Amino acid sequence: MRAILVAPLVLVSLVHSGTGSAAECPPDALGVTRTIVVDPREHTRIGALQYKETLPLNDKEVVLTFDDGPVPRHTGSVLETLAAECTKATFFMVGQMANSYPAMVRRVYDEGHTIANHSQTHPFTFNRMSLPQAAAQIEGAFASLRAALGEGKAVAPFFRIPGLLRQDSVEHYLAAHGVMTWSLDVVADDWTHIGADEIARRAISRLEARGKGVLLLHDIHEKTALALPVILKELKARGFKIVHVVPATPDRPKTMTQPEQWAAHTSSDHQLWPRVSGLDFGSTAISLAAPHLRNLGVVDPSGKTLEVSLARRFARGSLQRGGVPLPPIPPWPRQVYFAPTQVSSLPAPAEENFRYSRVFEIPPPDRTAAVAQKRTASTASQASKPRVLNRPAAPFTSQSGVHTGVRAASPPRLFGHQL
Repeated sequence: MRAILVAPLVLVSLVHSGTGSAAECPPDALGVTRTIVVDPREHTRIGALQYKETLPLNDKEVVLTFDDGPVPRHTGSVLETLAAECTKATFFMVGQMANSYPAMVRRVYDEGHTIANHSQTHPFTFNRMSLPQAAAQIEGAFASLRAALGEGKAVAPFFRIPGLLRQDSVEHYLAAHGVMTWSLDVVADDWTHIGADEIARRAISRLEARGKGVLLLHDIHEKTALALPVILKELKARGFKIVHVVPATPDRPKTMTQPEQWAAHTSSDHQLWPRVSGLDFGSTAISLAAPHLRNLGVVDPSGKTLEVSLARRFARGSLQRGGVPLPPIPPWPRQVYFAPTQVSSLPAPAEENFRYSRVFEIPPPDRTAAVAQKRTASTASQASKPRVLNRPAAPFTSQSGVHTGVRAASPPRLFGHQL
């Protein structure tokens, strides 16, 4: 009888633990492929948009990041979408938003996402503010986030500069305090005046073009919350995987990586045919490397001949009045057949194929003579014009057609939200 009672108790404990939560995820959920543990002291700045390093992602891996929150309505919707796919993200939160909505900060943390710093008030002056001002923004936001989370819950030492308006002194301050500066690899432009469909299209197309990366989104916009389900659905359909990033701790060692994995810009194995080739002029037999069929998009040729589609555009100027029209241009052959035989080298061009046989340098202009000539012309022009004092201001006509007599001051330039 005692054994029969023990089994239900064990089952209940599993349901309330993490095992029960994992069982609730649908089998086709996007999920989290792996978690990368980073040491901010070793890699202080990441993001291919601005820096030489980015996260060590494999092909088809994406890191989701959200800025500027939390806002209960839209952040809550984002969390529900992420939970439906059992995936995780990094939220760069603004300190004053955390002060206003501490419960939402705790919810983001409790659902397993990373909490990071996005300044206290989100000013667009990080590129020109003094270091004490920047430090106050950084440390103020850390204090606000820690207060919202409460004891025993840590804020990740990650910081994203508002507007990505960087300067060296701020980044040096962050590195000295063990904080990693985050930029991004791919942006969806969701802070601009575009709809949810366009946000999803840009996010997916740019991730496809780059092949992987850190994606920037904003959880304060309704259109972003509407676009997120489409983005996750398309990522899953195209074979992308989600990676979660957390900081290293004494109990959580960093993920072992190689330095080259952090390189933001790497060359591809299948490049276009080289435009510049190194030639050994001491050799009597000079040759150039021939393009491979892979350079033409042919991976596995089948058969003895290949059909290649060609396209060509001709720049034709517009016909002026009285001019003679150009003769019609016959279409360039759109289908060419050739045998897929591969050679390793092509003959090099001869010396007469080059227009110039020597290197020449254009001499710099004589600026002294030009300045003297301009000064002489300006003096003569001023001497020939009568001097008029107290000239009345020219009348200004408003857009409604009313003469106001005095030109109105230009309205201040509005600076919209960016990044």
